[in-house]
Amino acid sequence: MPALNRFYQSADLETFGPRKAAPGEFRTAFQIDRDRIIHSSAFRRLQSKTQVFLSGEYDFYRTRLTHSIEVAQIGRSICGWLQASSDALTEDCFIDPDLVESACLAHDLGHPPFGHTGERTLHRLMADFGGFEGNAQTLRLLTSTLFSERKVGIAPTRALLDGVLKYKTLLSETPTAKNHFLYDDQAPALAFTLQGHDFPPELTPGDARNGFRSIECQIMDWADDTAYSLNDLADGIHAGFITAHRIERWAETAQLQPAEAAHTEFLIQAIRDGRVEGRLNWSIGQYLRAVRLEPCENFLSATSHRHQWRLHIDPDVALQAQLNKRLALDLVFRSPQLQQLDHKADFILTRLFSVLRERYIEPTSPRLRLLPPAVEEDLAAAPSAAARARIVCDWIASMTDRFAARTYRRLFEADFGSITDFV
Repeated sequence: MPALNRFYQSADLETFGPRKAAPGEFRTAFQIDRDRIIHSSAFRRLQSKTQVFLSGEYDFYRTRLTHSIEVAQIGRSICGWLQASSDALTEDCFIDPDLVESACLAHDLGHPPFGHTGERTLHRLMADFGGFEGNAQTLRLLTSTLFSERKVGIAPTRALLDGVLKYKTLLSETPTAKNHFLYDDQAPALAFTLQGHDFPPELTPGDARNGFRSIECQIMDWADDTAYSLNDLADGIHAGFITAHRIERWAETAQLQPAEAAHTEFLIQAIRDGRVEGRLNWSIGQYLRAVRLEPCENFLSATSHRHQWRLHIDPDVALQAQLNKRLALDLVFRSPQLQQLDHKADFILTRLFSVLRERYIEPTSPRLRLLPPAVEEDLAAAPSAAARARIVCDWIASMTDRFAARTYRRLFEADFGSITDFV
């Protein structure tokens, strides 16, 4: 049997849906969460989903899969650092690295093809049917669709759900939100995660409520920020979007603080010395050691150790991370090259959704079979247009970049595709 970790209580290990224990099971509940995520098709599909550049654009740049693996490694290392540096944690009372790793591996499962552009497009297309949001879609996968034949996802533990739920506001509570919400029908999963407790009045829907996170979720989020702000920056430099000259020109009008100006000089020198990878990799260690635990009292702190702590991040390191993100946004994501690809991605997903809407959501077209049989069975059993739209959206969101482009070509290009193609 796994050794007892006093940081967690039985309520943290309860699962959203039944989970049968195998005879002689030697894994902890959090290790089972992790294993089920890794062996899912949704996790494998991350290898062909956009992180910064379209998957397949360059052989060695990061995809959603390699990003998730990097986030998981950083998250585990942060757990190790906190246990080594904090008097509050002991050998038998510690933040479980398997739980944090599971949250890190799962945090991008719900992202659609073509990165954040795909997310924005699907939210626009689903405006009449409950919207779309990557974090909400991750929750949907974990609790409902990841193993579709079971209808309970991976039957995740309460602690894992709390670890991935960066946002805890329902769309109906902030109907004009462009992102950072949950689907309205996910209220039961949210209530389970919170053990039935209601939010206090001061945690109003939106930023205040979304900022309320378990310690594992805070670690996952900082690990994500670390990987995003350092490794994605390195990809932008290697691809030639970020050069020493462009950083210098950008800094002239960026109104930088002295610490930010010093960091830009560090990056410029790393580029000129040809040492980008090594120096940014060195910074990963700096980022993960820049955290410490602070006590925190809130409406759930009496129910779980997971809500008794706040992750304090060194302000200077947090400032560096924000600067790196600004550089990537201005010099990479807003470049004409990526904006053109974003336009194409929006066009592809819009056309795909339009065809499937006419055929399945609000049928007006001939009864052609455009989707796999299992998906069509679910659509036939769906009770409403909104339910059918969610199933169609699930299918599109599950696509890899290349599969979405290939499906578009098969539907709209006369000379592409054959009867031997698989849907």
